[in-house]
Amino acid sequence: MTNLHLRFKPVSFSWVALHPQPKGVIQFIGGAFFGTFVPMFFYRHLLECIFKQGYTIILLPFNFTFDHYAEAGFLIKEQYKLIPELVRMAELSGYEYKTYLDDSNFSWIGHSIGCKYIALLEAFSALPKKQDQLEAFIWKIVKQTSGNLSPEKQAKKVQKIVNDLENLIRDLENQSSKAKKLTSYYVNQDTAQSQTDFDESNVKINSIFIKSQASLLLAPVNTGLDSAIKPKALADFIIRLGFNVKPTPAETEALIENSNLFNLLGLVYFPLDNIGKSTREWFFNHLKKPPEDFRAKLKGGHLRPLGLRLGNVVLNFPDTFSVPPIESVNQRNAEFEVYVLKLLNYLEQKRQDQKKK
Repeated sequence: MTNLHLRFKPVSFSWVALHPQPKGVIQFIGGAFFGTFVPMFFYRHLLECIFKQGYTIILLPFNFTFDHYAEAGFLIKEQYKLIPELVRMAELSGYEYKTYLDDSNFSWIGHSIGCKYIALLEAFSALPKKQDQLEAFIWKIVKQTSGNLSPEKQAKKVQKIVNDLENLIRDLENQSSKAKKLTSYYVNQDTAQSQTDFDESNVKINSIFIKSQASLLLAPVNTGLDSAIKPKALADFIIRLGFNVKPTPAETEALIENSNLFNLLGLVYFPLDNIGKSTREWFFNHLKKPPEDFRAKLKGGHLRPLGLRLGNVVLNFPDTFSVPPIESVNQRNAEFEVYVLKLLNYLEQKRQDQKKK
């Protein structure tokens, strides 16, 4: 396994690097720009280290949009498209594929604003299924975060969110069913296995969102339009015109807080990272998650996860003077990757412990 090479292939809207004997799947969402344009280049060294630890890697596309509800929905739909494809590709390559038959073996890593989409998907895992309960849940969020709106505008906002979420849930239930059927079909095409009666009930999808899946956030950011557009006066003007990210940072925090989930969460942060400062402080001081053992405080700034290996050195994208632009592989790993892999192991152990209960 030491001679494994990280090679990505386009599948659906994503890029996939299949591991021959995967112990899990990492779904990776990069930050703005870096996660949009060739993320397999900008995050290369980190991805190579994760791959060599035994993970199949999926690079999910980052699309710039103000509607983060829609983008989060797109990402989870992509997971359902990829599950059967992973089985098919592994079977054709003679690789192990049983890991892909249980979605709790899928985990998430996000960097920067990519973490917000992961957080939304976990928060959505707590959404009530009954319409009246869902509406009451969203009313609670809107009242908590939109007190400046008139009752009529609040009601309109609630109805829009509820309608969108109900449509997304119906779509995901349909996508989940299709993924199970197609996955079972591909398994039954495997002439190497002794049984041919594998059916869709053997494909485990524990939640239409990501309730049973671990998440590792790298320098997470939960910001609005005021942080994405400069100068601030221009952002304020655009917001007054009625344009802003959906959900807003306050709405995102309310969704996370009211979900009572995020128990399989790890977080890597950098004291010199001013971009993610308010977000990590909210997680630590307000949400009180993740626990200390599942946090890593490391040297560097917001762009520390970026890095490209050339021989025995790694080219960094330094945004602080605490990290050199070029450092040895051993030094880079000792100061960053080793902590990411350690948190992944902690999260996997915690997931296995919870599974036994």
